[in-house]
Amino acid sequence: MKKKTYELSGYESEMIKPKELIEIKGFGPLTLQDRRVFNVLLNNAWGKSIINPGEEFTIDTTQLKEPGQTNQRLKRSLRRLMTTVIVSVKDNGDDVETQLLGSRRITASGTMVYSFPNELAEVLKDSSVFAKLDLEVMRSFSSKYAFALYEAIARRINLKHKFSEELDLEDMRELLGVEAGKLAAYRNLRIKAIEPAVAEVNAITPYHITITPINKGRKVIGFKMHWYVKDEAGLMKSYKELQSAKVGRTKRQKGEADTIIELPD
Repeated sequence: MKKKTYELSGYESEMIKPKELIEIKGFGPLTLQDRRVFNVLLNNAWGKSIINPGEEFTIDTTQLKEPGQTNQRLKRSLRRLMTTVIVSVKDNGDDVETQLLGSRRITASGTMVYSFPNELAEVLKDSSVFAKLDLEVMRSFSSKYAFALYEAIARRINLKHKFSEELDLEDMRELLGVEAGKLAAYRNLRIKAIEPAVAEVNAITPYHITITPINKGRKVIGFKMHWYVKDEAGLMKSYKELQSAKVGRTKRQKGEADTIIELPD
């Protein structure tokens, strides 16, 4: 019998994330920091008890903050996780609306006690498809769109006999976590979300991605996304970039995003 996702564990340097928390709708308003915080909370709570309704978990807030980050900034991230409604689709086709974080309290000593909503626990109980995410890679992203693209590809990378996927414009926006009403024009979506995301994923992860437009006449109606695991030389190059300073990384990524050809808006 196939194990449920919550019964699995990764190496110390990676985390397990269920498909139902990657292939979701409504992630748009969350920042890169919000996404990082949620993954740390999920990884900290990971195990069989995560599916228990109302189960509480503890974590030191220093694990949730970047160097120099204030408690107020962390609290704003936590508030967004508690108020942003996402839609998760289960394997049986049911869609579930829920927040990503239930309750939380931070003690005077800096310990945070938190829980996940009951609806989210129910989703996790039935999950059997997942992605393995590298913790160092996730800490290194500078774009929330790259963060989302990495998770999406990590979920797809082990699918047998599947190396590409076609998405319409709205599906691509949802995959990248573009907020509703933002980057409506194709050119803006390409320049501000797709190209930077592909460049960063190709630079620091084990995966290589290309995204090319699908057009009907002169109008772009969707995208075709291809992916594969890099060879040894590519993996070594990505590891070297991952260990390098973030300063200057954008310039080093120029030319990495062999993604989108110029087309009319």
